[in-house]
Amino acid sequence: MRKSTAILIYLALLGSIPAHAMNAKYRQQLEKSGCTQVSELQGCDIHKSKAENAKEGYASGTDSAPSASNGSPYTGQWVAKADPGATVATIRIDGKDQVWVNGKKVTAKKSDGALIFRDGMVIYTIQGDRRIKGEDIWHDTDAGTKGPIHVE
Repeated sequence: MRKSTAILIYLALLGSIPAHAMNAKYRQQLEKSGCTQVSELQGCDIHKSKAENAKEGYASGTDSAPSASNGSPYTGQWVAKADPGATVATIRIDGKDQVWVNGKKVTAKKSDGALIFRDGMVIYTIQGDRRIKGEDIWHDTDAGTKGPIHVE
């Protein structure tokens, strides 16, 4: 009887102790970096500034996947490059995921987390998850060439 009473008292005390998952230093790092606990798990670096993390595609104050500050990870100016470094196309995507390739508006669709659009025989794919590297690509179906797409 005495043993079970001791266990009950121990459990009652253990349950009444508040759990603090975050210390003051960690909280300051999150605030300075613009990260949240969730975005840090997704790759947001608490040792970088808000501007550096925003450039990488991590918006501050959201608990969703990393994205541009307006909510779309595709928004911005992009450049499709060929292997020797020549520009294949300049791409602009607005906050509503409307796409212009070399100043011409094209139709875009989302598929499996990526924004896919076509201009002539060239298919462009921009991955929505900014943690994934090397999957922003273009592919010329006629010539059989392909290359990377980089955000400006």
